[in-house]
Amino acid sequence: MKLQQTQRIKTLKEKMLAQPRYASIEQAMIITKTYKENEDKPVILKRALSLYNALTQLEIGIEPEEMIVGNRTKGVRYGVVFPEAGSSWIEEEIETLPTRPQDRFLVRPEDIQTFREVIYPYWKGKCMEDVLKQRYGDEIKAIAEVVKINQKDHAQGHICPDVNKWLRLGPKGIMEEAQQYLKTCNDEAKDFYEAIQIVMSGVCTFMMRYHDLLLEESKKEEHAEWKDNMIEVARICKSLSERPAQTFHEALQAVWFLFTVLHMESNASSFSPGRLDEILIPYYEKDVKKGILDEQKALEMIECLWLKFNQIVYLRNKNSAKYFAGFPIGFNIAIGGMDAHGNDYSNTLSHLFLTAQEHLGLPQPNLSVRLHKKTNDDLLKHAIRVVAKGSGMPQFFNDESIIPALMKSGIREEDAKDYAIVGCVEVTTQGNNLGWSDAAMFNLNKALELTLHHGKCLLTGKQLGLDLGSLSTYKTYEELEDAFGKQIQHFMERMVKACEQVEKAHIDTLPSPFLSSVIDDCMEKGMDVTQGGAHYNLSGIQMIQVANLADSLAAIKKLVYEEHRISAKDLESALEDNFEHQQVIRTMLLNKCPKYGNDESWVDEIGAKWARFFQQGLKQYKNYRNGPYNTGMYTVSAHVPMGEHVGASADGRYAKSPLADGGMSPVYGRDIKGPTAVLKSVSKMDNVLTTNGGLLNMKFLPEFFKTESGIDKFAMFLRTFVDLEIPHIQFNVVRKEDLLEAQKNPEQYRSLTVRVAGYTAYFVELAQELQNEIIARTSYEGV
Repeated sequence: MKLQQTQRIKTLKEKMLAQPRYASIEQAMIITKTYKENEDKPVILKRALSLYNALTQLEIGIEPEEMIVGNRTKGVRYGVVFPEAGSSWIEEEIETLPTRPQDRFLVRPEDIQTFREVIYPYWKGKCMEDVLKQRYGDEIKAIAEVVKINQKDHAQGHICPDVNKWLRLGPKGIMEEAQQYLKTCNDEAKDFYEAIQIVMSGVCTFMMRYHDLLLEESKKEEHAEWKDNMIEVARICKSLSERPAQTFHEALQAVWFLFTVLHMESNASSFSPGRLDEILIPYYEKDVKKGILDEQKALEMIECLWLKFNQIVYLRNKNSAKYFAGFPIGFNIAIGGMDAHGNDYSNTLSHLFLTAQEHLGLPQPNLSVRLHKKTNDDLLKHAIRVVAKGSGMPQFFNDESIIPALMKSGIREEDAKDYAIVGCVEVTTQGNNLGWSDAAMFNLNKALELTLHHGKCLLTGKQLGLDLGSLSTYKTYEELEDAFGKQIQHFMERMVKACEQVEKAHIDTLPSPFLSSVIDDCMEKGMDVTQGGAHYNLSGIQMIQVANLADSLAAIKKLVYEEHRISAKDLESALEDNFEHQQVIRTMLLNKCPKYGNDESWVDEIGAKWARFFQQGLKQYKNYRNGPYNTGMYTVSAHVPMGEHVGASADGRYAKSPLADGGMSPVYGRDIKGPTAVLKSVSKMDNVLTTNGGLLNMKFLPEFFKTESGIDKFAMFLRTFVDLEIPHIQFNVVRKEDLLEAQKNPEQYRSLTVRVAGYTAYFVELAQELQNEIIARTSYEGV
């Protein structure tokens, strides 16, 4: 039987895409009122009561066709103003949200007035954003050209909660668990357990509110199928408020309630469901055995859940919107991979999830396929056929690379084998980890710029870094390298201190009792996840951008120090002049030296060397929760705004132009020896360099996938990716002409999605600079 997308799903998708996107202050009003009424209480109880009141008071809505209900606003894709995390940036930007270049939101005039008159006056100086500015804002600003410190105006996300525990106990069961701990805990932990009880009580009420609304609306519904549907979903909501999930439909609804409430509590990105094919298969198989479920019916339920994943977006400030463009909310679902014994694992749900992505082609969930040497052909080729549809999904992760690297970094073998993905490409253990994978981004190319120019910014002339000399004063390449290492270490130390201040601010202002209840060890310790309650307490730093760095240093090494074809003084002058009068030098930099991504070992090794240097330097530090730092190589969309902060570089790049996309990807247009050469270059990077996630972007033309021969060749290409132990790869399958046409006629291409950097976004919702960068990426006709 060929699985179909039903009319129900088509209708719900059309309704969702037709809705305008607004900024919402409804929850902000509830939070503000709660804090005003509970000034004397500890902050964890204020947070719990705020969430309880939101769960019991926020306006809710349903569609009669929905098999999965729930949202944090009545409207879909609304941006929620979250005052305790960040209010000052809202005050500055609220009127420009509808017109800013990236990630726009409509705003009602009356909401602007209410925010300015009621919400902002209370939170000014109290929200985490302001607390952090008061404590450490000058230093964070001082290093911003080299290091972007994240998580400064919203609660922590990038977490994979214990979905199994949620399904096994439900909110009632977790509330009872907290009650038992409360009976015997010390005084310090009482507020923590009380807070969990408060929020779980609110969750039960939240579920019952949907039950009541569904029954009320069913009385008005004339369409018999939708009336019966609403009555059944109402029954499920009521059941989940009283007991754990028992059926596949109930389990799907329970999963969505979990992630809806996580977003209501934290208003952050990248809460990920993890290995849902493994988690949900017992419910599916049980219902199939009973005769109450088949593949077609299960697919329709899954597609209803997939639509819900697209109804939550995150409202960022205008600067962060450049770095995380296109609403990468990061509901990452991993399928396939090894089981606990190292054997191949996939099941019917693995394929149904792929089919749902094939049918819908939407940005969420961020679907990931885990590959290894024993991956079966059925799963691999099904995934390739879905990639060929052009939605940018699924992306692929390599167990042969990731599992050993996680174990080397201190993760238990059973947790490493069961790894999942959060957000874009960040590797995590499931249900027991605050990985803080988005702690900061370190611009290695800006650090090199400062090293080459007496510590001064080429764009502004300001003294930003250490004055260790300049290109014309370093007598040897080794002397330059020594200075570069010192510059990195200088900014690394300052970055770590800033990250500690961010963590302290989270502890003081944004404890998260609901999240803590679904992260292992928090309940046992009686300790909030922000304080270090999780079993694993990691922090992740992204290295930006090794491809440009390798190309720049290779050109300097070869053309200046070895072959003396360009004098150090002339290159220094050309960089300061942005090549305006030195086009011959720029042409030599571009064409007379090999580039990263072409299997030129000595060039690739330069990139690997400095990535290792950074990773080894970071190992000496612990985060504020006494956990280690991990390194990653991915950019989200930061390669565009980070490039805007970098002057002309020795790889021939003009000032302010984008850096390489992805994280491990070559600079677009410079990978001229084909996709296999790219894989070989990337494979020079040690696996431990990307325990926080690595990202390789590639672009293929759709024609390559039109024959079985093309599918077979691509499968062999992916098996080569596995053998080379590269952690990650993803693909855009799209024609340049289609993207150019979408720029001209965005209304006709509203549903066109592309892979940006670890996530999929609607192409027409991206700012033009990022659109242009995606268009410019190298396209391959074959492998």
